Amino acid sequence: MKIRRFKSSDMNQIISLFYETVHSVNEQDYSIEQLNAWAPKDEIDGNIVSWKDSLSDNITYIAEINNEIVGFSDMTHNGYLDRLYTHKDFQGQGIATNLVNKLESEARRIGLKEINTEVSITAKPFFERRDYKTVRSQSVERRGITLTNFQMTKKLIPNNSDSDPF
Repeated sequence: MKIRRFKSSDMNQIISLFYETVHSVNEQDYSIEQLNAWAPKDEIDGNIVSWKDSLSDNITYIAEINNEIVGFSDMTHNGYLDRLYTHKDFQGQGIATNLVNKLESEARRIGLKEINTEVSITAKPFFERRDYKTVRSQSVERRGITLTNFQMTKKLIPNNSDSDPF
């Protein structure tokens, strides 16, 4: 697996990965109505434009296997982990772990003290294993449909080379 920076030419694969993953991986925790509100097919073109801008502005990493995008994640320069998605056919292979490790390392490098995120019911156990703490459960509305997710945060411990030994 190769982790690299985002390029605008990645957009079509990223959008496809997002929609396919939400509608398959998250179906264990959300209804069809909720999945359609979260990832509606009629917003694909709009997301390509808006996501291209935000992914370009954010710290964004892509995971590839054999030149196929199998995951992506992005974080603002203020430490908000916005998106983390692993291809539906590549779940449980360490892709999300590698992407988050890369973002956390970059966050430490730029001097951030914590990372905040909002995660799905499905993703919550992954983040808990990584020492993210739940701030609160929340109900968010998308297209008139309510979905549950969780605000989570992780305090970052500086790398040993950054800390004062005394």
